[in-house]
Amino acid sequence: MHLEDTTAVVTGGGSGIGRALAVAFAAAGSHVVIGDVNADGAAETAERVRASGGHAVAQRADASAIADIQALIDLAHNTFGHVDVYIANAGIIGAPDLGAESDWDRIIDVNLRAHIRAATLLVPQWLERKSGHFVSIASAAGLLTQLGAAGYAVTKHAAVGFAEWLAITYGDNGIGVTCVCPMGVETPLLDAARESSSLAGDSITKSGVVIEPQQVAEMTVDAVRNGRFLVLPHPKVATMFAQKASDHDRWIAGMQRYQRSLGS
Repeated sequence: MHLEDTTAVVTGGGSGIGRALAVAFAAAGSHVVIGDVNADGAAETAERVRASGGHAVAQRADASAIADIQALIDLAHNTFGHVDVYIANAGIIGAPDLGAESDWDRIIDVNLRAHIRAATLLVPQWLERKSGHFVSIASAAGLLTQLGAAGYAVTKHAAVGFAEWLAITYGDNGIGVTCVCPMGVETPLLDAARESSSLAGDSITKSGVVIEPQQVAEMTVDAVRNGRFLVLPHPKVATMFAQKASDHDRWIAGMQRYQRSLGS
């Protein structure tokens, strides 16, 4: 996909991976619409893009709310034109362990239903134009699992599954899908994981090198340009995923040992 003069919407664009994605897509030639529940963070990202010669607007938006998703799409349309790329980046770590019913409601809304709701609004438009690209910023937890945080593990698995479904169902109709599954990235979400559950935080930071958001963003731009589905900023995830598929029981036993080694 050629990104020059396209319009990209980035949710959770006020910090972390979202901010890096906004900057990277703008550098690749996209006009960027930035949404975040933190209006100041979104505005700061937009200012960074404009300061580098790019085009960006920002708006406070809850990525899980249909009205806010529609508002971002409308802002894109009114400012730059139709949405070519939608980057579902906003996410939360959620409660530790099993959490409460209200914790599940919120994390399912943010980490999964936000993707479903955005696709429901955009896919009909993309089918009509025979073009469009959906980017799911998921996690290695969606291919493997997340110790210490059931909600995060479950919703990221579901986000990967939804991205796969979109790719299979609409890939012949000009709609591209990219699913990004990093391990540890130095972001506010990782900080939240450390604060929410020492097990969750330790399992992320001790499982491999913690990388910078810019690396994830650059790999994502490259994948969208080249029409690739899966982005693994940590290559070891591919090996671990293959081991899981080849012997699930052995993989679970290994994860149990890893959990014990973290002192749970």
